[in-house]
Amino acid sequence: MVKEIYGKKIGMTQIFTEDGIAIPVTAIEAKPCTIVAKKTADKEGYNAIVVSFGEIKEKNANKPLKGVFAKAGVEVQKYLREIKVENVDEYEIGSKITVDTFTTEDTVDIQGTSKGKGFQGNIKRHGQHRGPMAHGSMYHRRPGSMGATSTPGRVFKGKKLPGHMGSETSTILNLDVVKIDTDKNVILVKGSIPGAKGAIVRVRKSVK
Repeated sequence: MVKEIYGKKIGMTQIFTEDGIAIPVTAIEAKPCTIVAKKTADKEGYNAIVVSFGEIKEKNANKPLKGVFAKAGVEVQKYLREIKVENVDEYEIGSKITVDTFTTEDTVDIQGTSKGKGFQGNIKRHGQHRGPMAHGSMYHRRPGSMGATSTPGRVFKGKKLPGHMGSETSTILNLDVVKIDTDKNVILVKGSIPGAKGAIVRVRKSVK
């Protein structure tokens, strides 16, 4: 079975080891993901399974979404995601991927969308230093030099400047799985992960 699942970030807390050491952990609620379709290299150009998760009232689902679940013969859910696999024949439509596919000996990669910070300056966005704070200084928190004067006479592409910060796909690698609660469908991983509370995250076995 593929070691990958989608879930919802609940938030951070801490647990204690037998020696009394506090470990900061992030709780991820990962309810069973249902396999609703397969994609093959002959038809789509790659092998993958389509999984669904998240509760939704059937009346709130659109017709294309209802069609996918009607064809699979399973209950309508809110989200659809793809998981690439080597052999789709190993998986059956209607089967579920649950948190017990992971163990506390695993390390995982967590992918999510980072918190949006809006428009931010170069100090917060890129961690640059500020200029002198004296009255005569013209560059307290401004970007500083914009480049050469006459040659080449333009600003190079990629210069770090103020702009939109956050709301980007971010991945944290090699996080330890501290605890798995199969009754509540919760995974506890060591450290922090991208996204706000309630954000959808992807949990997969580490690739590095």
